[in-house]
Amino acid sequence: MTDTSDLSKTADASASPVERAFRLLRFIADGGSTANLSDVARQINVNRVTVMRLLDSLKSAGLIEPVAPGGSHRLGMPFLTLAASALGSSDLTSRARQTLPGLVEKTGLSAYLAVLEGTELIYLLCETPDTPLVSRIRVGSRIPAHRATPGLAMLATLDAPALDALYAAHPNDDTPDWHALNAALDAVRANGCAWSFSGLEAGIDSCAAAVTDSRGNVLAALSVAGPNTAFTADETLRATVEASVRASARELSRSSL
Repeated sequence: MTDTSDLSKTADASASPVERAFRLLRFIADGGSTANLSDVARQINVNRVTVMRLLDSLKSAGLIEPVAPGGSHRLGMPFLTLAASALGSSDLTSRARQTLPGLVEKTGLSAYLAVLEGTELIYLLCETPDTPLVSRIRVGSRIPAHRATPGLAMLATLDAPALDALYAAHPNDDTPDWHALNAALDAVRANGCAWSFSGLEAGIDSCAAAVTDSRGNVLAALSVAGPNTAFTADETLRATVEASVRASARELSRSSL
């Protein structure tokens, strides 16, 4: 029988530093915990000392960041911003780049494309109207999925067992109020979109709908957000936003068949 420590040493010697770093980044992106360095070393097949050095190097470069002192790590904002730029050439995001300007034109509000990473939400694309930007959300922004409309729209596509499995696989300190979350997801399923009124940012209202493939698997979410004063000034704006977001999400879903 091959000793696992010998196997790690062999793999570590044959792999390039870039390959080792990529293994660790992929492990973290998949929700793996780095709290136990020996376990990480075994799973990515490098030795423990190498894991320590890689973590230090990736942290120094801003590619990962600690979740808690002495605990695990997650992908850092510079890495996510770089990944968002790279994803801009993918099929879905390329089509979304053509869709978002139409949403902005129809609603006069900012439009976004977001995806799930575990139980967190990452904004990949943003299109804004020719007005002062009032939201703090930017490309690369990452927040707990249950706190924003794009996240709620995507979580609503999951049934109860799938939702439980998702949160069990990606435990974090920001645990949702399950009663409130389930009620919110039921409302999204009934309406076909998620609404928030100053829920994430004070004075900002938002609407989102999920983009899915032919099997109903969630791919992303489209959202529109703007100052609540815009909705107060125009009583028809909410209906316009809801219809536009739903239609655009359906269009992207059909093109993802």
